[in-house]
Amino acid sequence: MTTAEYNKCVDLYSDGLYRFLLKNVKDKDKAKDLVQDTYAKLWTKVEEVSFEKAKSYIFTAGYHTMIDQMRREKRHQDYKSEELATSDRGTNRQYNDLQEILQDALDRLPPVQKSVIMLRDYEGYSYEDIEKITGLNESQVKVYIYRGRIALKDYIVKLENVM
Repeated sequence: MTTAEYNKCVDLYSDGLYRFLLKNVKDKDKAKDLVQDTYAKLWTKVEEVSFEKAKSYIFTAGYHTMIDQMRREKRHQDYKSEELATSDRGTNRQYNDLQEILQDALDRLPPVQKSVIMLRDYEGYSYEDIEKITGLNESQVKVYIYRGRIALKDYIVKLENVM
């Protein structure tokens, strides 16, 4: 890949990658850092990655960089403080905006389910593309999407969450 093609990749894909990462990490600065880390990884492999495969490489590297960061942060967190934060979300919280309900439901999903749902439903990737990005096989991708959607539906239809 040439420098011009690399720059074109930044122009074409950085916004989509940022949106995907931001939906998952919910921190603008972390998402920006992850995008930079992803493009730094692409730069180190610029001779090996062709322009035609750059989008797939970028989203795959971004996904794995995000998962690695989540794992590092999880190791550094105090277990009890995480448990308290989860229990403090409160089931009697009042909602009047469907977007807030959906976001809270997404936050409750395991990271893998959330990522594949975001790639499929928000970014519009095919099962094959998600398979390449996440390293899961196609049947695993379909199962995670199915289970995640069921969990979302179960959470959203509870009247106490909507009222």
